[in-house]
Amino acid sequence: MSIGVLCLSGVSPERVARLAAGGYTAIEAKRYPSRMDACREAGDRIKVVLTNGRGGISDAEMALLPQLEIVCATGAGYEAVDLDAARARGIAVANCPDTNAAAVADSAMMLLLAATRHLLQADRFVREGGWQEQWRLDIPTVFGKRLGILGLGKIGSRIAYRASRGFDMQVGYHNRSAVDGSPYRYFDDLVALATWADFLIVCAPGGPATRHLVDAKVLTALGPKGYLVNVGRGTVVDTAALIEALQAKRIAGAGLDVIEGEPTLPPPPELLRIESVVVTPHIAGRSPESRSAATEMIIATLNAHFAGEALPSTVLARR
Repeated sequence: MSIGVLCLSGVSPERVARLAAGGYTAIEAKRYPSRMDACREAGDRIKVVLTNGRGGISDAEMALLPQLEIVCATGAGYEAVDLDAARARGIAVANCPDTNAAAVADSAMMLLLAATRHLLQADRFVREGGWQEQWRLDIPTVFGKRLGILGLGKIGSRIAYRASRGFDMQVGYHNRSAVDGSPYRYFDDLVALATWADFLIVCAPGGPATRHLVDAKVLTALGPKGYLVNVGRGTVVDTAALIEALQAKRIAGAGLDVIEGEPTLPPPPELLRIESVVVTPHIAGRSPESRSAATEMIIATLNAHFAGEALPSTVLARR
């Protein structure tokens, strides 16, 4: 008998087909008036919920799914999953780390290069009839510079590898604690890392523990020639402080794939009006390869769960 899977986040036709081939029936929440309606109407049919870090699942939603056994985040993030509620209800929680890490790392370096090389301004300049002899903006190199990374996990480590091997950059990082065996310089203070670095890339997860870690003090420490890139979560950066720092030219520019308030709120207009900012719509991890890898990890996770075996990546074990 097929096992019901409620997809609270978007799901591709390919993933639906792969789930069906594995003995799972995908029920998409987007086909209902609201997520609560989807939970209410799917009810007893659901043993699995697929979600993402931003959307998560609440206690109230879990309460409408009495047969729910496991919640699986389709990426590395799971900050909006109510872990206390899942623990109290004996529901397992899993995620899919490293499936999109390569794509996010590529995007981080792309945003760094696009911001520092003034890509958007240069493209617009040419389209408006300009050419090399009229171009007057200074364009810094990244080669041989100092890169600070906030969050040296799967994604941060891949960024560090690209930066050190491909761009001969010195790499420093800030975590809650040093990473055993890491060849990169550890800073136990984020302001100290920002002071040392020419560029700061944020790839820390969201949640209360990381909210506004990058604040006015960190941005001031990064300095007027410094650039910020965020491919982690929008909440890690204090958006008001970032806008003020950019407008006052206390930092040189920013490349952002995530912005505080998304997806409910649009990016602040005053942020988008700043010439030195490059923004992409939270697509850093998207690629056919990462989507396929996540799908296979989801299937492996569900198969392991229903076979009573250890999960590939456990956030919370089922009681």
